Amino acid sequence: MSEPTTSGDASGPLLEVTGVTKSFRVPRNASGHTRLTALDGVDLRLGRGETLGVVGESGCGKSTLARVLLLLERPDSGTVRFDGTDPFSLRKKELLAWRRRVQMVFQDPFASLNARMSAADIIGEPWRTHRDVAPTARARETRVRELLDLVGLRAADAHRFPNEFSGGQRQRLGIARALALDPDLIVCDEPVSALDLSVQAQVLNLLSDLQQRLQVSYVFISHDLSVVRHVADRVSVMYLGKVIEHGPTEDVFDRPVHPYTSALMSAAPALDVSGGLPRGDRVLLSGEIPSPLDPPSGCRFRTRCWQAADKCAEQAPPPRTRDGAHEGLCHFPLSVEPPRTGPAVGAASADR
Repeated sequence: MSEPTTSGDASGPLLEVTGVTKSFRVPRNASGHTRLTALDGVDLRLGRGETLGVVGESGCGKSTLARVLLLLERPDSGTVRFDGTDPFSLRKKELLAWRRRVQMVFQDPFASLNARMSAADIIGEPWRTHRDVAPTARARETRVRELLDLVGLRAADAHRFPNEFSGGQRQRLGIARALALDPDLIVCDEPVSALDLSVQAQVLNLLSDLQQRLQVSYVFISHDLSVVRHVADRVSVMYLGKVIEHGPTEDVFDRPVHPYTSALMSAAPALDVSGGLPRGDRVLLSGEIPSPLDPPSGCRFRTRCWQAADKCAEQAPPPRTRDGAHEGLCHFPLSVEPPRTGPAVGAASADR
């Protein structure tokens, strides 16, 4: 890979997102609203060679965030800085050079691959645009074999088509394509959700091995908390377009600050065969997720929160920091130990 046209401080973060908002115009609904707020003041920070997990319910803004990071959507406000540079300010050759540094692994390992192209053609397609990466036919052939070997496939697989691979092999092929341009960051959007459990473990281990060897960074978007806990160094929890909690993975999972995070972790299934103490009481939420067309005033989570008070409707909650690196947006942050008030915390309804 050639040197990028712009570079920042190697000791600083690779990716820094500050106050990013994004809304979309939609047909007027019964309430008269025409704007859907997908992202509302999102802050993220990703180090070099680090994995940031992004979790939350469907519709919370995870995929829109991924599209912003890939420059497929321009934010309404806020800043995105990659290696110290605003990628939205780049033009022509500078933008082309930047796009080599950020790639994506998609959720569906079959739909994301062209069924009419061989594995070699799929991996080598980015080189049609970035010709200097593999300028000759011999260089492209050699690099395809190297990438196939890197992701655990055989050199003979270069001439096979997507329908001839299993689901796990197709996702390995997608990962090889993402690595073809030697990126610094790979956005993984639910990369194992369509795979069997045993295959999920293989792909996750592959991603971990590649990170150690290549020092690539990941933004790992998923709804599967057990997967995020396995791969992520830090976690950001999203709710209705906001990051309501973020911090080191183990700290967020074991000592959540925000009530929504506590409910999310409580809902995650777990198999405990150790015979130890139970994980704690199940947190059951009542009500439906509010519409992003008309989000609640103050705290977005207040309409489903068992701790909600008048203050929560009147004021947006300020950041509450624990141990310097663990932050949550809540007027009444949880204590270090989660509450144990009975078989269900909150309303009796099991609606989620």
